[in-house]
Amino acid sequence: MIDYTIFYKSELPIDKDWPEEANWDIFISAYNSSDRVNKVYNHVKAATKHWLILPDYKFEDGQIPSKDTFIFSDKNEGDFIRNYFNDANIQEIQNQKICIDITGFIKPYMMFILRWLKHLGVTKVDILYSEPGHYAKKEKTTFSDGPVEEIRQVAGYAGLHRQNTTNENSNDLLILGSGYDDELIAQVAEQKSNAKKVQLFGLPSLRPDMYQENILRAHKAAESVGGDIRNDRRSYFAPANDPFVTAAVLRDIFERESSRSPLTNVYLSPLATKPQALGFTIFYLAECIDEPVSMIYPFCNSHAQETSKGISRIWKYDVELI
Repeated sequence: MIDYTIFYKSELPIDKDWPEEANWDIFISAYNSSDRVNKVYNHVKAATKHWLILPDYKFEDGQIPSKDTFIFSDKNEGDFIRNYFNDANIQEIQNQKICIDITGFIKPYMMFILRWLKHLGVTKVDILYSEPGHYAKKEKTTFSDGPVEEIRQVAGYAGLHRQNTTNENSNDLLILGSGYDDELIAQVAEQKSNAKKVQLFGLPSLRPDMYQENILRAHKAAESVGGDIRNDRRSYFAPANDPFVTAAVLRDIFERESSRSPLTNVYLSPLATKPQALGFTIFYLAECIDEPVSMIYPFCNSHAQETSKGISRIWKYDVELI
């Protein structure tokens, strides 16, 4: 059994020099308009830096950096990331010291880039995440724009699912990482209408006021989820900024839910913070490959180019792709 407490996270200063070991061969960031994305990119020391221009943000040519960019029009996260690595032509990638800032990444791209690095034989990668000072519209903040186009499995995270002959014989489980986008929570819950549903909330939250804002939004999806979020059999908690505790809590959920009745199929849907989504990813790559477990996500027409103001903290997570 994997001990997630062996993984290490540290805080980097916002306005001071970073430690000497915070220096990489390759640094990858997804561009958006947030100060916390651009400030970190400019601060990082790396031999090579790359901006990924995700098509979901719908930037026009004059809005993006003029150099070190990778642009690809396909919104499929698997095709986008594979084409990036083909274009970058990184030699002996297994021996490169790689850092990824996930702050600007849309979650499926973040998930697949780690899945692909594992496929390429990379075993260690440093992950950065900058916490916002606050969200621009507080509890009214939405991160996706436009309607949900489809809810599907994330590329590289499709499980070997069992076919249920009758609802009486099934014990499917949907684990929702519940954040601010109540409409996304509701739509994912409704798609898996026959599955038992539990929610994982960020507590402690990134900022003191964000937990209350999160709960206000989650209440709006309560009918679709099918239960009171305060029910201790349906609600779990992990720090919003700690992917390793999140991974450990996910294992606890599996063990607790399966002890009541053997699980048939499990669906993970990380709709909260990027560090929690990273925790879902770490857990899946370590324990769920070739199991009846899938990562599912609601794919929207576009995403907001800027949702936050300021930087409160910068985290570095030392991730091992077990």
